[in-house]
Amino acid sequence: MKRAFNFGAGPSAIPTEVLEEAQKELLDYDGSGISIMEASHRSKMYDEVHNGAIALMRELYEIPEDYEVLFVQGGASLQFAMVPMNLGLGGKVQYANTGSWSKKAIKEAKVQNLNIEIVASSEETAFDRIPENITFDDDVDYAYITSNNTIYGTQYHTYPSTKAPLVIDASSDIFSHPVEWSKIDLMFAGAQKNAGPSGVTIVIIKRDLLGRVKENIPTILRYNTHAENNSLYNTPPTFGIYLLNLTLKWIKKNGGINAVETRNKEKAALIYGAIDNSNGFYTGHAQKDSRSLMNVSFNIKDKNAELEAELIKRTTESGMIGLKGHRSIGGLRASIYNAVSMDAIKALVELMEEFAAENQ
Repeated sequence: MKRAFNFGAGPSAIPTEVLEEAQKELLDYDGSGISIMEASHRSKMYDEVHNGAIALMRELYEIPEDYEVLFVQGGASLQFAMVPMNLGLGGKVQYANTGSWSKKAIKEAKVQNLNIEIVASSEETAFDRIPENITFDDDVDYAYITSNNTIYGTQYHTYPSTKAPLVIDASSDIFSHPVEWSKIDLMFAGAQKNAGPSGVTIVIIKRDLLGRVKENIPTILRYNTHAENNSLYNTPPTFGIYLLNLTLKWIKKNGGINAVETRNKEKAALIYGAIDNSNGFYTGHAQKDSRSLMNVSFNIKDKNAELEAELIKRTTESGMIGLKGHRSIGGLRASIYNAVSMDAIKALVELMEEFAAENQ
């Protein structure tokens, strides 16, 4: 069996070792005679998986003790609604608008009639950068950013400082680098880019925010419901959490978050190097100081759609998938999440350089 090099934006590559372990255990988990998918979420068997994933996350991500780790469902899209439901106190909330997902989050807050202020935006330049000197007021109910923007290939390399609770949508760069917990009050992420398959949503929330919940919020949409029940209020996505646990074990085996960050920087440097050294044949969408280590969006000179289509065809023929750019900006996009190997990066860069030489 030959595995493709998967550059998809999400759901995306899962480490081969993780998939092989899941395959080995699929019919008989730990000698139980059943799959973990068939196990009760109240069983001791599943309890070890569930709590093991939480413990590993705390260890690898160095999550302080005054934060709860929750597993919910509905993806980041549900969090766009749950954040204002749970954290809005009737005062002002502030958002930085850096792409499509920020805009969707803002839209959900508006549905709830919150007093919203956009403190910074890069929309006027097609979201090609993270705005400089983002400043949130200290007295707002919460401040909100999207740490990495998958479509446009931009990423915060430092988080803004504020005394207000800072909420971070980290769906596309969770577990890819160490984070400054002293700046963060709530972080959420869909798992399907760096943490396993789709279906699991991770929420890491400071405990002092759990008391904000209003009585008119449905029970299952309250963060404190999930905190009080160890994320077992309803049946969780058990197989997804099992794969998350295996993915965290893979991160630990491969040196932890710091080692992952080092590899991600090396991978990104190779692709950006191919763009910058192409004599203008390739053009990156993001400004250099905002470039993402997770998603590299680029075009061929003059946004030549014919050449871009030909390059995508060549990548497909070479065993690479997921490189077509998002419809909003076209071109190509290489999503190079944790599980994307250096071999995949080198194969792509070699093809990019070869294609540029043929078509300059």
